[in-house]
Amino acid sequence: MTTTALPPLTRKDFQTDQEVRWCPGCGDYAILAAVQSVFPELGVARENFVVISGIGCSSRFPYYMNTFGFHTIHGRAPAVATGLKIAHPELEVWMVTGDGDALAIGGNHTIHMLRRNVGIKILLFNNRIYGLTKGQYSPTSEFQKITKSTPYGSPDRPFNPISLAIGAEATFVARSVDIFQAHLKDTLRAAAAHKGSAFVEILQNCNIFNDGAWTDVTEKEARSENVIQIEHAKPLVFGKARDKGIRRKPDGDIEVVPLGNGISESDLIIHDAHHPRPSYAFLLSHMEDRPGFPTPIGVLRDWDDLPRYEDVVNDQVAGIIQQKGPGNLNKLLRGGDVWEVK
Repeated sequence: MTTTALPPLTRKDFQTDQEVRWCPGCGDYAILAAVQSVFPELGVARENFVVISGIGCSSRFPYYMNTFGFHTIHGRAPAVATGLKIAHPELEVWMVTGDGDALAIGGNHTIHMLRRNVGIKILLFNNRIYGLTKGQYSPTSEFQKITKSTPYGSPDRPFNPISLAIGAEATFVARSVDIFQAHLKDTLRAAAAHKGSAFVEILQNCNIFNDGAWTDVTEKEARSENVIQIEHAKPLVFGKARDKGIRRKPDGDIEVVPLGNGISESDLIIHDAHHPRPSYAFLLSHMEDRPGFPTPIGVLRDWDDLPRYEDVVNDQVAGIIQQKGPGNLNKLLRGGDVWEVK
């Protein structure tokens, strides 16, 4: 008996017949194109992909992916995705969410999914605004941000999504940008290769309600001075002339230093994405909050030595069945503490 190899998948195989209904110029188009380009490369049968979303502009994603999908309710995508991954750990489950969906009403679901190390790939689109509901401030909006719901400026301190994920001890944390297509695709490939929870923040522009949210990162002239692309085992260097770097201080903190005058790349931090403790990645995650520091993009943490939650749960169930037998649901429902209401 001979088997015939299936034809290779292409981007077109992951496109649907649905009209893509985002505002013209929205950064979501670029993210959709990147995901549809990377999925065919992963060696996974199309019927084994599942895309799950919550509520928001980003959460229209399942309609535009020719895979199985589920458009859930606000903030609850992690719960649904976790249940699916436990029931069918062989599936390739991707979750698409936004800064409001994942970090406001869905905040608890997000952090517990990450701490459990469920084998889900999470794409968080961060445009620093509520776009679907027309321009209210979100958990990532800047302090004193003027929006429809904060006409005199937001009093809130914003969440940093990647530091939040690292604080929850996510085993894979990365950041990319909607229009940096080559970098975004590389980041998606790295996330796909990770076994446990893979959290990717994607800086995304909402050109209707928060246009230019990431201008300091995306503008060509500013990009080289304000962005540092971090790569495992490479020194932390940035600048148009690659003339600046990040160095450890004696007290354990970090500082920006100019290269030259006795300071070389050998004096800089060599990025270790595989460090077993999250403290190093957490330090890098707050760089852009400090004057003179660049915004890091790339994989901050990739530590794949923890078991996946779904494997632990299913191994536990299999062990109990082997020890005590398959059990009897009818007996369980009618046993234990019961009473009659008369």
